[in-house]
Amino acid sequence: MLLRSLLTLYTHSASVKLGLLEKCRPLFSLWKTRRVSPSPSYLFIPRLYKNLALMAESKPASVQVGEKRGCLENKEDTPSKKPKVESDHENGGGPHQDEKEEPEGEGKDVKEEDGETFADMMKHGLTELDVGILKYVSEHEGFSGILKERYSDFVVNEISKHGKIVHLDDLSIPAEAEEVQEPEPQPTETDVLTEEQKKQLGELQLFKNKEGNVFIEVMDDTKEKRTLVHKAIKTLFPGLETKTEEKEGHKFIVAYHAAGKKALAAPRKHFWPKNRGCFCHFVLYKENKDTMDAINVLSKFLRLRPNMFSYMGTKDKRAITVQEIAVLKITAERLAHLNKCLMNLKLGNFCYKNHPLKLGELQGNHFTVVIRNISGTDEQVRQAMSSLKQTGFINYYGMQRFGTTAVPTQNVGRAILRNDWNEVVDLILKPRPGAEKEFLVRCREEWAKSQDPEAALKKLPNKRCVEGQLLRGLSMYGKKNIVTAFGLIPRNNRLMYIHSYQSVVWNTMVSRRIDAFGLRAVEGDLMLRGTAAHVLSAEEAENHTIHDIVMPLPGFDVIYPTHHVGKGYKELLTADGLDIDNMRHKVKDYSLAGAYRRIIIRPSEVSWEVIQYDDPRISLVHTDFEKMENKPAPVFKTEGKHRALRMEFSLPPSTYATMAIREVLKLDTSIKKQTQLNTTWFN
Repeated sequence: MLLRSLLTLYTHSASVKLGLLEKCRPLFSLWKTRRVSPSPSYLFIPRLYKNLALMAESKPASVQVGEKRGCLENKEDTPSKKPKVESDHENGGGPHQDEKEEPEGEGKDVKEEDGETFADMMKHGLTELDVGILKYVSEHEGFSGILKERYSDFVVNEISKHGKIVHLDDLSIPAEAEEVQEPEPQPTETDVLTEEQKKQLGELQLFKNKEGNVFIEVMDDTKEKRTLVHKAIKTLFPGLETKTEEKEGHKFIVAYHAAGKKALAAPRKHFWPKNRGCFCHFVLYKENKDTMDAINVLSKFLRLRPNMFSYMGTKDKRAITVQEIAVLKITAERLAHLNKCLMNLKLGNFCYKNHPLKLGELQGNHFTVVIRNISGTDEQVRQAMSSLKQTGFINYYGMQRFGTTAVPTQNVGRAILRNDWNEVVDLILKPRPGAEKEFLVRCREEWAKSQDPEAALKKLPNKRCVEGQLLRGLSMYGKKNIVTAFGLIPRNNRLMYIHSYQSVVWNTMVSRRIDAFGLRAVEGDLMLRGTAAHVLSAEEAENHTIHDIVMPLPGFDVIYPTHHVGKGYKELLTADGLDIDNMRHKVKDYSLAGAYRRIIIRPSEVSWEVIQYDDPRISLVHTDFEKMENKPAPVFKTEGKHRALRMEFSLPPSTYATMAIREVLKLDTSIKKQTQLNTTWFN
């Protein structure tokens, strides 16, 4: 394999390296063109290859690999289709500060063991068995395939609350944006401001006034006169604020910038037409970027706080996604202008409405997924997809819920629920095996050695990661006040840990339920009547199917199945040191109310086709952006070197497409197992 070949080159002399590197070039070229989903080892192959080439050309020297665990998350493969104009890192188009590469040779050197493969490095990662994902509902024979070989192989279109699939298909500005603008009434007196005062105010508005304020003396000191001057300044010079001051017995109206220089780079007008909705809704098309990353980029360009934006759900990073966004009192013109200076983002379908968007309002998501290099026959594919369409899949929480490191998020959640705060700190900050960024490795080593939060914090180039926020809290409040220190981590991140624990419990109990009773409703199962759960009698069970059955996430406001699987909840939580009858926590945020979740989900709008192709670099999906650019749709051959399964389906909110794909392939979807599959494919 390529990685092993490159690593073993470290043991050879410079002259031998030159010859062996030439033999590795074809492998490296193949790796670049047929790259699989991002994972820590594959991401440092380019650097490893470059370092070896430099070493081969220089004098022999002892070699130390300073990034054994380095993971350059944003060094992804170049997308095949991008919106036209690029942006630089300062404008938010590049990686976050904590994702930048570390200088070579800094910190403690970590030697790479000869012959260590990425599969070895990921042996500490989670598999589906570790998080309770055990069962399948179908009986067809599984087959292999590669998911997300390119991020364009995974396309997500949001389904709005009205049931419409969201598409980007219009970049024009709505006519109402210009037609309905009505300026505020002008002052009735035209001579309120002199020409000299207007000139000074104009210079102040454009920051040409070095003083930073303009003083206008009110000769006729009446309230009505002052009101007219205030109105005239705010109307004629948007972005300026005014106040009245008294100096030496004379009253002055002082004009100044309220929001400061940054906020006036693109001045926001103080008036907003009354007959225009306060929120500009638009469609966000993004490639290979997380929803919050995209919002942060837009915030930087518009000089807004990220919380000015609202949306109905977050979307995958390694994918092409289309979703609706709303922003308060920003015009469609300003948003459309950003299309000239954004990379991998496109905005369109603008309209004005009187309401923001709320999390969870969506009806679901529509997925277009390409699984490349499939091994299954056409008949196997037909059986698998027919089962998905007719029966569905087990509604497990997917692997992305539990993290990818050697310390699963559910373990942290369990420690929080047990009120064991020393263990919480230990799990988050202690050294851990496996692939990780080098600066995090140094930070963890410093913490293990000194238990000094300030010393460990200095090892982090960016303090916004969870480790940095926790260390900052510990340095501010001390190690005896961990609860308060932990509170510096954003609330959503903190709740992620306990939700992860709930999810593992749910997955485990559903696997037991399927194993015990199969795909039929039985006495003691739960079903929803409105928002309340109801326990089925034997007679009622005869009139319901598995698609009606729900299972609870543990909490203080749920009931549990009355059969023996339901009793297993208490046994499982007791083994973890928790009391199922007391799920309220001393800290209100960590009290678990619980919820109900359907066991089986049946996708809608299911379709599929097996396609043939030769070039692994081409996109096999015609995206919204390509359609708007009038680019031709991909043409599939009747025969080709490779076969792929292209499937489409729609899912309700809070369900995982990877679990539907798992049911089709009958393959473990964890990074650990996918890495082993991809490694085998590269050999």
